[in-house]
Amino acid sequence: MPKYILKRILRSFLTMVIVITVVFSLLRLMPIEGYFENYDKLSQTQIDLGLQKLGLTDPLPKQLWSFGKQLLSGDLGVSIRYRKGVSINTIVAEKAPVSLQLGLTSLAIALALGLPLGILMSRSTRTKWKIGDKLGTVFIVIIQAVPAAAYHILIQFAGSQGVIHFGDWSLKLPMLFKLGDYRTYILPILSLAIGNIAYYAMWLRRYMVDEANKDYIKLARAKGVPSRQISRKHVFRNAMVPLIQYIPNSILFTLMGSLYVESLYSIPGMGGLLVAVIKRQDNNMVLALVVIYSIISILGLLFGDLLMALLDPRITLSSKEESR
Repeated sequence: MPKYILKRILRSFLTMVIVITVVFSLLRLMPIEGYFENYDKLSQTQIDLGLQKLGLTDPLPKQLWSFGKQLLSGDLGVSIRYRKGVSINTIVAEKAPVSLQLGLTSLAIALALGLPLGILMSRSTRTKWKIGDKLGTVFIVIIQAVPAAAYHILIQFAGSQGVIHFGDWSLKLPMLFKLGDYRTYILPILSLAIGNIAYYAMWLRRYMVDEANKDYIKLARAKGVPSRQISRKHVFRNAMVPLIQYIPNSILFTLMGSLYVESLYSIPGMGGLLVAVIKRQDNNMVLALVVIYSIISILGLLFGDLLMALLDPRITLSSKEESR
């Protein structure tokens, strides 16, 4: 196990280095206008001095080495246009907690609702009418087929207009997000969670149905083992192994997918930050954000692999098995 973990960490580190090198090199090939606020008003001498001050006149390998040392020290650099002169660490520290709070809460809700729905659908496939499976399939098809923007707007409209009624009382929620007002968190969290609910339910249902049709499950049923025990101790446990691999990486997808949701509810988070800095040609912030998202993605895949290896005793961690 330690050897396997070390190999995964080294591979992840190498992948991270390649991603940073490619992104850094591509951004350095872009027009230099993105490094100056008033490029059209500057003389050539001022431009040359500015490039020299930023270290952009050095050879590319030297620039990459300097950026790598800066990154290892935890310094992401300074914003050039988005918030001129402000540390990128400060900007990210202001916006990341909001996105993480909404994203992690929505993921917790998605797991709490999506997994039971997948279990219900799986069990329903063995009943006569398969009502649970059919209703769950309708929900999943609608979420998968309808563009996310459409049902996000529907959720916002339904919540803000008080469509949900309990007698004389209606649930009417604010349309726009406000820090500290937890009523404004409900609709964005629901919008972020609903897609993952369908995702987890769909794949868990598939894995559980596949697992339930295997020979060892049929043998357990033939021996008279109770269905609940088979479902809980064998089918669900083994079906969760391939699904658990993707749960850590769902954090990144939720953060990236929050772009439209954060714009819709005016949430001051990370969702629209990358688009905003690209539009303003703030190359320093573009590079820093791409690096952050890349690190989260690679770490998500790494943790997913390690979780799957820890939870599934059938996975052999020897070099012979890894070479397949």
